[in-house]
Amino acid sequence: MQDGSDGKMAAAIVQMSCLYRGMLAVRATGIRTLIPGLVPLQFRAFSLRKEPELEENPYFSKYQDKIQKLRSAKPQEFKARVENRHKAKKDVLGHSKQAEFVRLMEQELEQKEKMAASDGKSGGFTKNKTLDSILDLDMIRDKTGEEIAELWMNYYSTKDTISAVIPTPMYELILSRSKSCQMFLYALPQKEGYEFFLGQWSGHELHFTSLINVQMHGENAPSQLILYHYADLKDQKGVVLMTAELDPKNITVHQAQCLANQVQLFYGTQRKETYRLVETFNQHPSDFKHMLVIAELEQSGLGSAVAPGGS
Repeated sequence: MQDGSDGKMAAAIVQMSCLYRGMLAVRATGIRTLIPGLVPLQFRAFSLRKEPELEENPYFSKYQDKIQKLRSAKPQEFKARVENRHKAKKDVLGHSKQAEFVRLMEQELEQKEKMAASDGKSGGFTKNKTLDSILDLDMIRDKTGEEIAELWMNYYSTKDTISAVIPTPMYELILSRSKSCQMFLYALPQKEGYEFFLGQWSGHELHFTSLINVQMHGENAPSQLILYHYADLKDQKGVVLMTAELDPKNITVHQAQCLANQVQLFYGTQRKETYRLVETFNQHPSDFKHMLVIAELEQSGLGSAVAPGGS
């Protein structure tokens, strides 16, 4: 708007009234009206109560003269604006302009998150994180695999995630199987029954998302847990370091640990009957029986510690 316009004066009145809508810190009484005809002309000027909160408003001194001129020159228009201000005070939060602003900002944030998800940057998950961003590889060059394993586990013991150190032969078996069988259905014990999670390999990463997520979003289902396997030290130190990132709104650390343990159970097993479930899921899905996964999990005892704390 142009400087001196009525619209700017209206904005000043709203600012000076300090309406509380959950976002503003103060609320002042603001305007004391003077009725034309009941006071001498020289006093028919816009006046304000001396309120510290109001005088601290940055718009007070800037627009005081223009508000006074509006009050003197167009008393009816000014009266209408004052009435609108009082009406605005009665609006509930859900109908206030500030609440509408918050709603729009939340929608914008949600849209940005969706766009980030489509770029592979969903949630708080890290993209292309390398081992040297976690460990100083020069400092551990002279350490043994056992010493590195101890450092790794101690480092993550105080963090809200899971970690593991996998012997090279075990990881090579898991990795080779992940190339021919990229997906598997894992059973996560809950307080009542089981919740199924789909795990899908992508190189050295294993992404988990709940089956209901897959049913709702298809191939765009967001990851809720990612296991990162760092094979940098596989040949020299004989260990592969693993850590994870999880969505705490949907999965707990204990549940993440249960799913990670099942990777070794199904992909690292020497028992042919157990790994056959993975092969069947990938190569003969129509013959796959999810109850056999539950039976295998119960037999192993991996889910017993998770079930009471499940949600």
